[in-house]
Amino acid sequence: MSLRIRLARYGAKKRPFYRIVVSNSESPRDGRFLEIIGTYDPRQDPAQVTVKEELLSQWLQRGAKPTDTVASLLKQFKAAAAS
Repeated sequence: MSLRIRLARYGAKKRPFYRIVVSNSESPRDGRFLEIIGTYDPRQDPAQVTVKEELLSQWLQRGAKPTDTVASLLKQFKAAAAS
C-alpha cells in the first residue's frame, strides 16, 4: 500500500476548494482517504494554504509521498511561514 499526500477537490462548479489529504495511491481523487492534514483555497488573493505541520511530519515519517502539486504548495507554505 503506497501512501500519497494529495489534493481532494470540493466546492461548487467554478468555485474550487481543496483539502490536502493522505490516501492510498489507488483510491480515486475524491474517494476514501485516511486523514485531512490541510486545505488549499486558490480563490483567495493570494491563494491560502493551511497545513497541520505535526500531522504532515508524522505522515512523511511513515512513508507518505506528496504529489508534485502538493510538494509545490508545501514549499510555498513553508516560505510564507518563515517570513
